[in-house]
Order: sequence, then structure tokens, then C-alpha cells
Amino acid sequence: MASPLTADRLLSALRAEGCAVREVRSWRTNNRNHVGAWGPVHGVMIHHTATPPGADVVGLIYGGHSTLPGPLSTGCITKDGTVHLTGNGRANHAGGGDPDVLTAVRNESYGTYPPPTDEHENSAGSVDGNAHFYGFECENKGDGTDPWPRVQYVAMVKAAAAICRAHGWSAKSAIGHLEWSDWKPDPRGFDMKDFRSDLAACLALPAGRWEGEDDPMPQYVNLGLASPYTLNPGGWNSIEFTREWTDEAGDHATGGSVWARGACRFSGSLSLRVSGLRPGQTVQVRMSEYAGDELVQDHPVHELVGTSGDTFGVLPLVKRIGRGRGMRVRLLNTQDAPVTIATAVLTALIWKE
Repeated sequence: MASPLTADRLLSALRAEGCAVREVRSWRTNNRNHVGAWGPVHGVMIHHTATPPGADVVGLIYGGHSTLPGPLSTGCITKDGTVHLTGNGRANHAGGGDPDVLTAVRNESYGTYPPPTDEHENSAGSVDGNAHFYGFECENKGDGTDPWPRVQYVAMVKAAAAICRAHGWSAKSAIGHLEWSDWKPDPRGFDMKDFRSDLAACLALPAGRWEGEDDPMPQYVNLGLASPYTLNPGGWNSIEFTREWTDEAGDHATGGSVWARGACRFSGSLSLRVSGLRPGQTVQVRMSEYAGDELVQDHPVHELVGTSGDTFGVLPLVKRIGRGRGMRVRLLNTQDAPVTIATAVLTALIWKE
């Protein structure tokens, strides 16, 4: 049986863990304790806010909305890594969930993941998660492509660690909303298994020492062409990627030529197949940095030299670009007749900064 932390103990635990904390209005008395029990507590639940950029996400989590009164969690963790304390006590964040999951979390008795959930709010076998879980709503669109900045992710791990350390819990006391309710998808964009691994690493160190790995989680980008296109002689032309298998970084618009936006680092390759390039003739390939639609920097040229039949080549993509820059790949057909870009497949890992 774990009694909830007082407001002072919660604040002290977060600060000791190294979190940047902001106390929001009357958070110490902002709760839903009048409608149900708060405690005993057994764990920490991680959510995404599913809010668009520019929304007053902290105000929403503090006050709620017309159909769900606030607070909507213990705290809101924004993209800049600030932990905004929005409530102290019962909050409308978890809702109904699976009693088997609650038992596994309380006993810390599961393996990589808690048992699969098949309950949700108002289902016949559900139990009230608002009574037993602290919650952190973390600012993110929740579409699976909105990036999680490293500073925010580290703050999420540290906030969970602060509560787990204060109660003497292990990393298995932290779960995602999707592991509690079969109606919920959050958090999207990372795996709770990996989150718990980072949380365990944080808890293995003295409070305030963990800063994450040297590199944050990379995002995966895999783009291509929906159909071949003609590249005429003369003039550099950006490849427009009209097929998207995945774009976790979320920087590629449909049919767009920009595939990475800074500040970021990336590593990958572009595989090309060109038809109609005569033996000994060349198609030149280069990465180019843009600020909006303005070219600001070209990178070294690579050449595809024509062979009998189709010509194949691979361009390495390794670079860092600064904030406000977008990366494109451009081609130049140097022979006097058109060629066909039959395939162009871009695969990259992108580390946001």
C-alpha cells in the first residue's frame, strides 16, 4: 500500500531528479478527490496530449475542457523539457483499465510488457486508474510522426524516475496509457519497453545524474517514387519524393523534395536507377540545403556514369544541418538527351536536436 506523495514531496523529488519544474497556478489543490478515491498509488502513466502546435496545452491539462474537467494529469511535460505541475491528487487521465495490468504493475511481476489489456472506460471488468496512477501528459500531436525532442524525452524519464524513486518502485511501475486501456493509442512515437529501459538506467544512478545516452532515439525515414519521371538535360532538379513508406521525422510533405529539416543530424543513403544514360555519360547527384525555397548551400557532387543497360548508383547521406534549413537531393543530366529516373529510394535515420 503506497500513500500518495504530498505536494511538497512531489516537488522536492522532481527537483532532486534534475527536472525543470514550473508550478502552475493553484496546482497543490487542483484535483478530483471529491469524486473518488486518490490512492493507494501503484504507478506512473505516460500519455501524449494529441494537441496541435501552438495550443495552450498546459492550460488544457490544468483546467480540462467542456466534457472532461481538469486536472487531466499530475503534470504536463512540454517540448522544451519543462515539467509543469498541474494537479496534486486524483486527475482525469487514466480512466478505466485492466485489473490484470494493475496487479502486474503493483507487484512489478511482468516481463517486457504488462499483460495485454482488454478493458477500457466503462467496460464490465474495468477498474479505475485515476485512483491509482500519477499521470504525465506529454506535449505531442500523437500522430506517430511528431518528433519527441531529446530534452523532452529525458524530462519524461526523469519525472517518472522522481516518483518511482520516492516510492521505492522499479521501472516496471511506469506504463503507457495504451498498456492500460485497449481504447487508447498513447504514447505514440516510442516504445514503452525502451522507455522502461531508460527509466531503469536512470534509477540505477543517484538522483539527478542520468542525462540519457549520447544520442537520442533516431527517427526513420523511407521515401521513394510512385512512378518513374523524365530528367531533361541541363539545370539542377530536386527529386520530389512521391511515395512514402514511413516518415517518423514528419518533415516530408506529400510529393515534396525536402526530406529532413534542421536542426538535425542524419545518416543514410539514396539508391538510384537511371534508364537511358549512354555509356560514359553522367548524371550528377548532390545534397543541397535550402532556407524555405532559397538555395543556401550545395554539397559535393557524386556522379553516376552510364553503362550498357540501366545505370545504378548509391549516394551516401551523412550530414548535420542547422535550424531553419531543409535538405534536398538534386540531379543534373549532363548528356544531350533526356533520361528516366526509374527508381529513387531514400532511407535515413534522423536525430533531431
